[in-house]
Amino acid sequence: MATSDDRARYERARRRVREIRAFYLHATVFVAVNALLHVINFATARRAYWAFWPLFGWGIGLAAHGLATYRWVPFLGRDWERRKIEQLMDQDDRDGMPR
Repeated sequence: MATSDDRARYERARRRVREIRAFYLHATVFVAVNALLHVINFATARRAYWAFWPLFGWGIGLAAHGLATYRWVPFLGRDWERRKIEQLMDQDDRDGMPR
């Protein structure tokens, strides 16, 4: 028989797997789209290298996603998440929102 602690651990692990899967999907789409943009760039405008800009901008977003996914952003870690959840729940209580 599974205890509530086992169930909570399972749910945390399940959420974590979904976060990691979402990052992998993001990285895969990033590589595919940017490869296509480079092919289009070199096929149509060899002198103007414009495909760098989407690669650069999206790369920053992908890096931020990776840092958050793998918990390398300390100000958005578990403590921040717990505090934010408590804050929002307290706000709901003050606003009279049902749970």
